Amino acid sequence: MTRVLVIEDEPQIVRALVINLKARKYQVDAAHDGATALQLAAVRHPDVVLLDLGLPDMDGVEVIKGLRGWTRVPIIVLSARHTSDEKVEALDAGADDYVTKPFGMDELLARLRAAIRRAEPTSDGEDDVVVETAGFTVDLAAKKVNRSSEDIRLTPTEWQLLEVLVRNNGRLVSQKQLLQEVWGPAYGKETNYLRVYMAQLRRKLEADPSHPKHFITEPGMGYRFER
Repeated sequence: MTRVLVIEDEPQIVRALVINLKARKYQVDAAHDGATALQLAAVRHPDVVLLDLGLPDMDGVEVIKGLRGWTRVPIIVLSARHTSDEKVEALDAGADDYVTKPFGMDELLARLRAAIRRAEPTSDGEDDVVVETAGFTVDLAAKKVNRSSEDIRLTPTEWQLLEVLVRNNGRLVSQKQLLQEVWGPAYGKETNYLRVYMAQLRRKLEADPSHPKHFITEPGMGYRFER
């Protein structure tokens, strides 16, 4: 069974999430503050995290950073913060998705399922592929990236974006295609997601992120991976 960690300090929201998740056969743990959440995550090893940014003891972005220090578990932010900068900050810290309060339960559950799918290993025979560049190696079968003899930790969303680009080596992938393949059909216009995640991939994998050689932007159109 899939285990969900709910990190939220509003009892009504916690209750609604727990009832809806358990009704759909998810196992659920709940934490009302950041410190408890980090302890629970270390002990219970959730498959996905639902995180409110406005916690009583620390900002949710700090929780994201704490989790990303050791796990790639998908993190979906739940927040009343509406500005683009705040969304980008959470995504930049390592969140995989961002749902603005108030939210519809059906939409949240759809995003939860999508995040879990992105994190699951695939059994496609095409995954027996290792792509090598001058600076790093992508092992599609093992879902690993190695740079300078060190494994690079990617979030599930970062990996999915990288995988789509690598599988289309040398070909332009449109913004809409990337958004729909990585985040889902409802995300065709969330181009700020691409900007944040491409910047993260470049920081992790490019020798000079400000002058990328492998993750190329085609302004107004999309992105292309070059070996």
